[in-house]
Amino acid sequence: MASSLRVRTRRLALGLAVMALAATAIAHGDGARQAATPGTGRKVLVVWGGWEGHEPKKSVELFVPWLTEQGFDVEVSGSLDVYADPARMSGLALIVQSVTMGSLSAAQEKGLLDAVRGGTGLAGWHGGITDSFRSNPAYELMVGGSFAAHPGGIIDYDVRFTRRDDPITKGLADFRMRSEQYYVLVDPAIEVLATTTFSGQADPATEGTVMPVVWRKLYGRGRVFNSTLGHVAADFNVAEAREIMKRGMLWAARVPGAGDDPKPGNPYRPPVGR
Repeated sequence: MASSLRVRTRRLALGLAVMALAATAIAHGDGARQAATPGTGRKVLVVWGGWEGHEPKKSVELFVPWLTEQGFDVEVSGSLDVYADPARMSGLALIVQSVTMGSLSAAQEKGLLDAVRGGTGLAGWHGGITDSFRSNPAYELMVGGSFAAHPGGIIDYDVRFTRRDDPITKGLADFRMRSEQYYVLVDPAIEVLATTTFSGQADPATEGTVMPVVWRKLYGRGRVFNSTLGHVAADFNVAEAREIMKRGMLWAARVPGAGDDPKPGNPYRPPVGR
């Protein structure tokens, strides 16, 4: 009788152990599916190149594994020729660009602009998007801004959020950067999410100027997201700078819950009723 009881006890313990393992496997499987939900297998093209001082390859390598973890099918290219390849540009959810200076051929420009205009998102940081293709004004119009200067070079400055209720900025506090403080020429129709104020110490002409740091806009049906943070890969050691970029990429790719279309605050628009 005692022997039979021991057998039943061992069987019960074994059954409970199997059930626990199955529950763990299911939970892990659900977690994997949840992690992959944002991208759901959609394609992302990451393009890097240009001036090596911005560490374009090293910088994109910070985000490529994370994009893959989000469930995106990621292709990385070190050549602008990809923009002129209709097959590779077709069906993209997002283009992440880190290419400083250079120029686009007519075919490359058309391929990039057509993709974004047609609904592909575009996201990038620092000179990899706002100091790209200076001889291509149509590209600059799409991005919504272009680099002009960085007075003082590498300096300390503050970044302040203009909106705190948006999924891109929610829960983040104003923060300090030590990097290039970008002075940019911007489209007044962009929606600004974060700014910085120039002290004028390096260039008195800039004293008190409030400059956009993070913005977004629409270009046709495509969402465009830009952050002027990220001079070198180490700048993304600042948690806020890295998190903004991650959230901005999800927004540009139209991931559900990542945020709505922008609400431009054009300062030159006449008040209603005038």
